[in-house]
Amino acid sequence: MKKLTTAILASTVMGLSFSGSVSAHASLETPSAEVGSTYKGVMRIGHGCEGSATQVVRIELPLELRRVKPMPKPGWKLETVSKKLDTPFDYYGKTITEDVREIIWSGGNLEDGHYDEFVFRGKVAGEADQVLHLSTTQECVKGENSWTQIPAPGQDSHDLKRPAPQLKLVTSHEHKH
Repeated sequence: MKKLTTAILASTVMGLSFSGSVSAHASLETPSAEVGSTYKGVMRIGHGCEGSATQVVRIELPLELRRVKPMPKPGWKLETVSKKLDTPFDYYGKTITEDVREIIWSGGNLEDGHYDEFVFRGKVAGEADQVLHLSTTQECVKGENSWTQIPAPGQDSHDLKRPAPQLKLVTSHEHKH
């Protein structure tokens, strides 16, 4: 029994150590979405700016995420920025000429040692195997973290210091596996 408890404890500690490194960057909880589906995006913010609390989180949305609605957070002000589209699209029989391109949560206070999630949902357009980048910026009491770097073709995003969170588009068959 003692060996089993020790093994479980060791596994838990190792798992927590690994998950801490994963959440060090701004990242999406679910990094893939089915083309044509409604996607629930959960942007994970794992730390502040070099010890300073996060007070603003901004997410820039790619054109392939449409009709996005953010989830309000208690203690945070919520704002969306819509822009006129170069190419309108059809949404359930209605022509959409303007859409949300940025979500801003502000006025909160996410301490550096804490973790939080910022949630939104929207319709996924685009092509299977396409990778979308959701540039995310944390504005802190002192400084900011701009998770906006996009890898060059053939470059691994893990090689970047501040990679933009990625969303890979898949077909329904790929998403279920």
